[in-house]
Formats: sequence, structure tokens, C-alpha cells
Amino acid sequence: MATNNDVIKTLTNHVTVRHFTEKPISEELLSTILNAARRSPTSSNMQTYSMIVVRNQAAKVELAKLAGNQKHIETCPVFIAFCADIHRLATACEMHDVTLVKSLETTLVATIDAALVGMSVQTAAESCGLGAVMIGGMRNHPHEAGQLLGLPSGVYVVYGMCLGWPDLRRYPPQKPRLPEDMVIHQEKYNDDLPQAHLAAYDQALAEHYQALGRNLHADAWTGPIARRLKNPARPYLRKTLEEMGFKFD
Repeated sequence: MATNNDVIKTLTNHVTVRHFTEKPISEELLSTILNAARRSPTSSNMQTYSMIVVRNQAAKVELAKLAGNQKHIETCPVFIAFCADIHRLATACEMHDVTLVKSLETTLVATIDAALVGMSVQTAAESCGLGAVMIGGMRNHPHEAGQLLGLPSGVYVVYGMCLGWPDLRRYPPQKPRLPEDMVIHQEKYNDDLPQAHLAAYDQALAEHYQALGRNLHADAWTGPIARRLKNPARPYLRKTLEEMGFKFD
């Protein structure tokens, strides 16, 4: 059994790319990548996602602002919005004189579908030599992003993705990940010595940042996590997404 095939190499070599050349992505290549990703797993074949490809520069500028002024959205040749989409489910139900019952389950299914197809797009793109970065900041202003992209009720942008040919002069080194034993469990969840494992990861990540010339504190992972999550993140999100046609109960 091959344990070092091209897919495993692509996943193992992944880095986040935020700097791109001006070389365009051909329509043929992009279409091939997106259509390959459409074969991604989807719950009960409901296919509750949509992908919106944005090349228009003015639109990318506005999307960058909505995501917190992330300039790589402006400079990438292609931006893709990955959307949870239950709008089609409502249409399918209407065709049989049924009203779609929206619930937490339909919201989760659609969000997970969008995540799965996006991961497939990124893996396929990287296997072709492209670079990518996912943009969770698209949830900063769901209504505004939806209006800009013409989303109907029952569709929201889960996250975006910048795609382009990497600028090799600014190609990033791989960032250390959490220890294997903390994320891969055998038979049952193993919570032995979590603080010791996290302290070791803090040190590894701090050394990584220091090698890049970034003078960060020793708590390079746990510190930012604690500071970021001591208050609710995007507290408006539930109300906004309910206004956009989703349910959480």
C-alpha cells in the first residue's frame, strides 16, 4: 500500500499562502478544481453548499473590507466564497407542496458541507501548485457579504478562500501543529497531562515565530487563545444568521 502518494504529500506539505504573483488562474484549471471538489462527501446527498467565484477587483476590495481589511483578498486572482445553502432544499420541498422545516440540524449540515467542499478545493488547488488561505473573517459581516454576493434567504458565507500562484519570494515555512497525542486518540479520548503538552507546544510555536523575527511571549499558543476567547466571538452571529434564513433550535 502506497503511504507516500501525491495526496498525502499535498496534505503533509500544506502551508497558508497569503502572497501571490499576478499570474492568472485559467478558467480551465479553476473549473477542473471546482468540479473535482463537487465530488466531496455530503450528508444524505443534499449538497447544501454553493461556491461563488469572484474575480472582479472592485468586489474583492469590498470583500476585503468586510473581512477586516485583509489585503490578500484584493491581491489574489480568485476569491471563492463557500456558502452554506439550504435555499435549494426549500425549493425542492415546494415542488412537493411541503414547507422546509429549518433546524439546528439543517444549519449544521449545510455548514459542514461547505467546509468539506472547501477543503477539497484547497487540496486540489495545492496539488496543482496553487496556494490558498481560508478567510473566516467573512463571518464578520454576514448580511453585507450576502448583499454583495446576491445571496437569497437560506444562504450565508461560511468562509472565503484566496487562490493564486504563490509568490515564492515570500513563501512561508510550515507552522508546528499540536502534538499528535493531543489530537489523535485511540479508542477513547485521552486527556492525560494536557497542560504539559500545551506548554511544550507553546515553546515549539514560540521558537517558530522567533525564527521568523517575531518577538512573541513564550505562551505562543495558549496565551493568544485565552485572550481571544475570554469574550464571546461574533456575539451577533446567531441573530444575524436567523435573519438570513437559518435556525439554531
